[in-house]
Amino acid sequence: MTYSEVQAIAKNTIEYIKTVIKPNMNLQEVRKICEDKMFELGADSFWYWNIGAFVFSGNETTVSVSGRDYVTSDKVIAENDIITIDLSPQNNNIWGDYARTIIIEDGKAVSGNESIQNTEWHNGLLMEEALHSELKAFATPDTSFEELYYHINELIKTKGYINLDFLGNLGHSIVKNKNERIYIEKENTKKLREVKYFTFEPHICTEGSIYGFKKENIYYFKDSKLVEL
Repeated sequence: MTYSEVQAIAKNTIEYIKTVIKPNMNLQEVRKICEDKMFELGADSFWYWNIGAFVFSGNETTVSVSGRDYVTSDKVIAENDIITIDLSPQNNNIWGDYARTIIIEDGKAVSGNESIQNTEWHNGLLMEEALHSELKAFATPDTSFEELYYHINELIKTKGYINLDFLGNLGHSIVKNKNERIYIEKENTKKLREVKYFTFEPHICTEGSIYGFKKENIYYFKDSKLVEL
């Protein structure tokens, strides 16, 4: 499989879970459905601590934790809820890495940010869109990981949000061994062009809020222009 094919496994799994997720469903069940779907679509394993789907809801969406310590909560989805799902499929050491925040209102997954009734949730997802747009506008092959880190974190702060990542970074390179990743973090002076693919996954909330937002894509340069895998 190619990287785009493995990433498609993750994308299609998110689209699938949106059609079946519902109130009173346990988060452990959501995780199992996602992981089973990824196997069905062609994943042979999960590269991040053998966890295929990190699932958080409600006030746990601000939690940022290493896969080493992650335990899926025994919570059920509410009639109106916010759920973040982060997927890590792989096939023959080719990774996918994809995350989305899903909004449940009136018992159903909302289709399209413009349809979200909860103002905080609506604004949070719009902010994620804005950050990804800024990445594509700002990043060049000669941009360093550190420059991108400072630029995006300043924008997050200016807009009244907080970076929730437990290490403070915004993404990482796609490699064969998770221990060899390099990060969008301070003091990483490597250029973006020095890696084939990298993730961008700002995990944010507003000051004092119990709700976090996350959107993750894999990006690469094509003719010096940043595009989504």
